[in-house]
Amino acid sequence: MILVCGEALVDLVPATGPVPGTGLIPRAAAVARPGGSPANVAVGLGRLGVAVALLTRLSTDHNGELIRAQLEQSHVDLSLAVRTPDPATVATVTLDPAGDAAYTFGIAGGADDGWCLADLPAELPAGAPLFVSGALALAIPAMAATVTALLARERGHRLLALDPNPRPALTPDRATLLSTLDEWLALADLVKVSEEDLAWTFPGQSPAEVARRWRAAGPSLVVVTRGADGVYALGPAGPVELPAPPVELVDTVGAGDAFTAGLLAGLDRSGSLNPDSLARIGPADLTTALRFAGRVAAATCARPGADPPWAADLPPGVLDQR
Repeated sequence: MILVCGEALVDLVPATGPVPGTGLIPRAAAVARPGGSPANVAVGLGRLGVAVALLTRLSTDHNGELIRAQLEQSHVDLSLAVRTPDPATVATVTLDPAGDAAYTFGIAGGADDGWCLADLPAELPAGAPLFVSGALALAIPAMAATVTALLARERGHRLLALDPNPRPALTPDRATLLSTLDEWLALADLVKVSEEDLAWTFPGQSPAEVARRWRAAGPSLVVVTRGADGVYALGPAGPVELPAPPVELVDTVGAGDAFTAGLLAGLDRSGSLNPDSLARIGPADLTTALRFAGRVAAATCARPGADPPWAADLPPGVLDQR
């Protein structure tokens, strides 16, 4: 089983095309879709046939029930989820003409604004790898403190994986975000990050430069997704670079999370999702996992919203590649 920790929210995704002559999509023309980076990763894993549990605060309101239904239908174990009457977080998604997504959030007083240490289970399943996302957790103080405490507690007991996924719109205090991120990097075994996120977090620095620095801080593997330019990874045997698979792009909503789900699933299949094995992973197993993750992300880009593929949706032979 793989454990995932973080928010589960609703994305308000544009349901129509742009107003003629403006290039803008009216905000009222939107449909509610379950989302949230950690929830997307959990859904992606469940749909790929990987046993997965989500540690989250799940609202009992209408949006929360919508989220719960998708998670359960995608075979995500919710036994670690905390039920709360606080309203579900809502993210409004806007798309530019190229299909790239931007987000604004309604968080105050909601489910993800109420994280605390009491929400953490006393024990987690023995040895199960744990993935956390910084999308909201690096920006909301109570959530940041809770996730930091969880990572510190679980260090040495299981593999810890991280996607910083910073949200500039939620982060007026960039210095605090970077300080928390440094704490997390020192605890993590695996880090996946997008080139776009690095451009905001460390402007002017190349992905290879950041990856070298981060590996020196502790993680065995750093993976940088580069959109249409493919992926760069730095592991114990050196760098691996792969091109992006071709795709008929609809939008990029949830693509990074789908890649993460594919990466975790691919590493799990090769027996690499434990600290010792990841510290020795060779180029062949790493390349196979990265290629599989790219195929999963490409399938998500070919459909609207954060809707990761089921195993049966992938091209024949993809699941059998070793």
